[in-house]
Amino acid sequence: MSQERILQVLLAPHISEKSAIVGDAAGQHVFKVLPGATKTEIKQAVETLFEVKVAQVRVMNVKGKTKRFGQRNGKRSDWRKAYVKLAEGQDIDFASAN
Repeated sequence: MSQERILQVLLAPHISEKSAIVGDAAGQHVFKVLPGATKTEIKQAVETLFEVKVAQVRVMNVKGKTKRFGQRNGKRSDWRKAYVKLAEGQDIDFASAN
């Protein structure tokens, strides 16, 4: 797997009430990732970018909501998110991350 692919896998951290609760309770972080990203790619990307040890990765596809735009029906894009559990004693500090 190329270094270029690893750097493109993570799109952004996903910030929501649920991700904050999961982060505090279980020591997990939630990321938006590329639709075709695999668990091993996500694990390598997090370990490379944040210099932490990943214990577990869970991935889920999120279906886009159906919305109305005036008289037309539309649909938001589907996306993929990853729940990343870090090894014991590890933490990601987004404020000091590059």
